[in-house]
Amino acid sequence: MTDAMPSRPTAAAEIRRAVLDLMPALVAAMPLALLFGAIGTSKGLSPFEVALASATIFAGGAQMAAIEMWREPVPIAALVVSTLLINARYVLMSASIAPKIAHLPLVGRLLGVHALADENWALYETRAVAEARHGRRLTGAYVFGMAAVFWLNWVAVSWLGALAGPLLGDPKRLGADFAFTAIFIALVVSFAGRANGVMVIIASGLAAALAYRTLGTPWHVGAGAAAGLAAAALLHRHEAPSHATDRSVHDRRPEEARP
Repeated sequence: MTDAMPSRPTAAAEIRRAVLDLMPALVAAMPLALLFGAIGTSKGLSPFEVALASATIFAGGAQMAAIEMWREPVPIAALVVSTLLINARYVLMSASIAPKIAHLPLVGRLLGVHALADENWALYETRAVAEARHGRRLTGAYVFGMAAVFWLNWVAVSWLGALAGPLLGDPKRLGADFAFTAIFIALVVSFAGRANGVMVIIASGLAAALAYRTLGTPWHVGAGAAAGLAAAALLHRHEAPSHATDRSVHDRRPEEARP
């Protein structure tokens, strides 16, 4: 007698699993979304415009950078360039999960990558590996459920922050003007432990400081992001040949490795 294969979870069970997996990220995103909404209204945006920005951009770091640079006249070119550079990592993250959701309908794939963030990207990757062990793939219910809940949470809480903004008064009174700086300090600290992280941070910091002194705000944000991306790419290309050489040496048979 052969053991019965475990039954495939229902769509409702997959959505519940997605929400439970995502819960820590949902809670962690709420203060940032509230803050974005409050700062947005202090810069002259309406609650509808704040919610629209969160719905279409859906990128906490880029949105905080953009709202920090927001002024009259609006520096459109600097905002677009900075947002693109800060969000450049999503190109690689989307490419990483693309094979794992290729079997899903187009709408599911588009929602999955639009509502992509560091947190649910990691959850998708982890779940995909776990499912592959059983010969299964990510389900549409899991991807759609996680993406939809994460997106709705960010948009709704941003909107609530915008509504509460006028009641709070000047965000600077609560130290909200330091939020952008605090977010990127946290990102820098988390990035420092990665390969070549310190070198990338130094390159980005020097470029941002130079641009701030020569071009002024808000161009220093884009300059720092561009320099960091360039440094990471150059260092990765420099390391790739040496890694390939190391692998070829280790792959040789013992008699071939002797001089």
